Order: sequence, then structure tokens, then C-alpha cells
Amino acid sequence: VIAAKAVSFGEALKDEFKEYQKQVVKNAKALAEELKERGFRLVSGGTDNHLILLDVRNRGLTGKRAEELLEQVNVTTNKNTIPFDPESPFITSGIRIGTPALTTRGMKEEEMKMIGEIMDLALDKKNDREEIRSRVLELCQEFPLYK
Repeated sequence: VIAAKAVSFGEALKDEFKEYQKQVVKNAKALAEELKERGFRLVSGGTDNHLILLDVRNRGLTGKRAEELLEQVNVTTNKNTIPFDPESPFITSGIRIGTPALTTRGMKEEEMKMIGEIMDLALDKKNDREEIRSRVLELCQEFPLYK
């Protein structure tokens, strides 16, 4: 365990890691801004880190249902309570989104705009799930986990 921590701390000291972390935050800010422009309410009004917390009640959704709709198109989020949440922790009124996995794939701010659009479309139950899913898969193929 101590050796693993030493390796992790050594990695965190590298310039590449610092640049990666800066890009994670830039991506989170870009995605948050895109979602705000599309009418989503960000619980804190924005983000200063790698996480975004959305209140999905104005879409007529619970966090649980939003998580399910996004999962149907291969977008992973998780339901999350928001401050003064009227829903139970098993249902919730919000979803949490993180950008580290997207950044690890090499995505930047431009792709965050696309992901914001995809999320907006996916959370509208009238849209074609297959079409949205294929857009997600195209993006994943363009930015694979391994090269």
C-alpha cells in the first residue's frame, strides 16, 4: 500500500498530470456551460472542479429516471441528491456528472459541447434512442480508451 501511494504521489508531481487535471476542470466548465445554455439548472451555478450536479426537476424528471434515460444511450451518470431535495435518496432530484473519464479519452472543450447536446437530447423522452446511442458510440470510437 505504501509503495502504491508513493507511485501515485510521484505521478501527481509530473507536469503531464498537472496538465491533465487542468483539462479535466476546463472540460467540466465547458460541459456545465453547455448544459446551462440548454436550460439545465446547475446546483451551484457552475463548477470549479471535475464534477457537475444538475437539478433535473425542470425537465419533469427525477434523478433516477434521468440516470436511466442516459444509461440507455451509453452515457454514465449517477442519481444524486441536491440541497433540500424533496425526493428520497433512492429517487433524488439530481444527477452527478464527472469529466475525468472523458478527459482520459482525450476529449476537450469542443467535445463537451457535443456531450451537452447528447445529454439534452437523451433526457427528452421523445427523441430516438438508437440515433443518440450511435452518436455516443461514434464519439467513443473517435476517442478510444486505448490506442
